[in-house]
Amino acid sequence: MAQATILVADDDKAIRTVLNQALGRLGYDVRLTGHAAQLWKWVADGDGDLVITDVVMPDENGLDLVPRIRKVRPDLRVIVMSAQNTLLTAIKATERGAFEYLPKPFDLKELVSVVERALTAPKAPVAYDGDPEEPDEKLPLIGRSAAMQEIYRVLARLMATDLTVMINGESGTGKELVARALHDYGKRRNGPFVALNMAAIPRELIESELFGHEKGAFTGATSRYAGRFEQSQGGTLFLDEIGDMPLEAQTRLLRVLQEGEYTTVGGRTRIRADVRIVAATHRDLRLLVRQGLFREDLYYRLNVVPIRLPPLRERADDVPLLVRHFLQTTATEGLPVKNIAATAMERLKKHRWHGNMRELENLIRRLTALYSQEVIGIDIVESELAEAGPAPVSETVTSDESLGTAVDRHLKAYFAAHKDGLPPIGVYDRIVREVERPLLSLTLIATRGNQIKAAQLLGLNRNTLRKKIRELDIQVVRGLK
Repeated sequence: MAQATILVADDDKAIRTVLNQALGRLGYDVRLTGHAAQLWKWVADGDGDLVITDVVMPDENGLDLVPRIRKVRPDLRVIVMSAQNTLLTAIKATERGAFEYLPKPFDLKELVSVVERALTAPKAPVAYDGDPEEPDEKLPLIGRSAAMQEIYRVLARLMATDLTVMINGESGTGKELVARALHDYGKRRNGPFVALNMAAIPRELIESELFGHEKGAFTGATSRYAGRFEQSQGGTLFLDEIGDMPLEAQTRLLRVLQEGEYTTVGGRTRIRADVRIVAATHRDLRLLVRQGLFREDLYYRLNVVPIRLPPLRERADDVPLLVRHFLQTTATEGLPVKNIAATAMERLKKHRWHGNMRELENLIRRLTALYSQEVIGIDIVESELAEAGPAPVSETVTSDESLGTAVDRHLKAYFAAHKDGLPPIGVYDRIVREVERPLLSLTLIATRGNQIKAAQLLGLNRNTLRKKIRELDIQVVRGLK
């Protein structure tokens, strides 16, 4: 493809120069312009094998050119660049037929890779079907960091599909916002969006909540209830905290995903499930699978397109944008208009934000409601962050809490108890000893004090077991029931 001609349109002369040098070194014929009109003339004349265009140009929006190019030359691929690094820009570029969307500033190696893919991938012309419906300009997600740009690009590609999505992220990272964006800007936007938090529903009621029940199906079922699958027909069903779903309900959900049909509790008529599934969790489902707490076959059914939401501490550059957004939100709610001093903003960027965006939003609400100063300085921010204290280290213990989760919870509390210091030397031996003693004791109880059986069960040499019994001062009672 050394003789391929690439048409580049960008109002920024420096970017045109960089692209000319990078692509020229690879042997491509590069034509440069800073105006959409010249780019359109080249395209209309049949010139060029690939188009690279910016969105903002002095005479026309580059996004408006994409559908026109598709109409006259459906086999000509277009790469869109933009400094307007929002989810909607990525969605518009994808919906209008762009081959790829690249946020500015872009990585030159990535751009070259995209160019090579655009020029070499098999071409399948698509009939132009008119301008797509414009999405609402209200931004569902905020952030221009590299981590968020990649998420925008993935979401933009998913809007025209019904693929099942699994969102993983810490509490407060915006998992439901992503699910709503997939719905509000996707092909099912005219249908309902229904959310169900698995952790908030009693285990014995989950099947009824999901699939509904008939009158008289169980004690207290005085009328028919339409479950969340039925409520979300034609739309999106968001299953939050899917990792907390009990195994029996997992089996029924798997059957629905496999067969596309379900029955209500106590019902016999099969109902077609016309919904898009978006699931979310803060837990490691692969670990739960290994522990036998989550079905492996269900995991693969749900994990068709995995999306990891980065914690706020990994996207510190987005903190000022989020702060401004929350300040605007509080102002529209009637709270006083505030500004954040530059030094205070830098302190907010450096904070660890264990509660992520939810913690940041709550802080901004406190600042606007409790302080009379129009400009919030670093002293106030420092005071509030100190008052909030370190992130909580304990978690709600559930009946199905895994051993790894319990150990993790206790170790967090152990290290947090020493605050800025460190525990005494020898942590490893002390922790192993604490785990080893109950393990050996309970195994000996289970084998009624039979050390030969206990050693076999543990996978230890009998002499090794005897040595550990002495070292740990474990009392062995034979015949114990």
